[in-house]
Amino acid sequence: MHLNISDSWQPLLQTEFEKPYFEELINYVKEEYVENSCFPAQDQIFEAFNLCAFEDLKVVIIGQDPYHGEGQAHGLCFSVNDGVKHPPSLKNIFKEIEADLGIPYPQSGNLTRWAKQGVLLLNATLTVKSKNAGSHQNKGWEQFTDAIISIISEKKEHVVFLLWGGYAQKKGKKIDQKKHCVFTCGHPSPLSANRGYWFGNKHFSKTNICLKNNSLALIKW
Repeated sequence: MHLNISDSWQPLLQTEFEKPYFEELINYVKEEYVENSCFPAQDQIFEAFNLCAFEDLKVVIIGQDPYHGEGQAHGLCFSVNDGVKHPPSLKNIFKEIEADLGIPYPQSGNLTRWAKQGVLLLNATLTVKSKNAGSHQNKGWEQFTDAIISIISEKKEHVVFLLWGGYAQKKGKKIDQKKHCVFTCGHPSPLSANRGYWFGNKHFSKTNICLKNNSLALIKW
């Protein structure tokens, strides 16, 4: 498997790529893609990094697992390809943006437009077997994405981290909160949102206030 990852990230991650766990992980993923139907497509596994260059990164949103249905996942957390029905969590994200910023609910659930503005849409696990949620967890991806969060925290300043739900919050524990803005709330999934842990968080306007305070371009959500 060719590590199709952008030049802006390559030197930062080179030492990680050379570690034994990462070699084992890639060998496992290669086999899985040969033997099973897996998502996203192989050339989109590192899409989050390819669409959001390290130097442009301003916001990080942490998801857990890629969508495991046909045609949904394309390498960005919470995002689906154009023309694909919006999953429940994504619907709630768009509803909150609508309430927070007055932006009309969009037709497409493709968040490439965010990534290109400097939003890293990072899943903790970058691959999954078809119709089998969590199937590639605990194989090494979590260690890799922990390293990414640490690198961002250490080497950047004034990044906004949006940590939705207990899993993302646990993953974000090593973020240096003196240098970065960190916002937490419940997960946008219906289970959490319908119990009052998601709606009204205003994370999208809060993100732009943080960016403005640090003289950075606002995100067009």
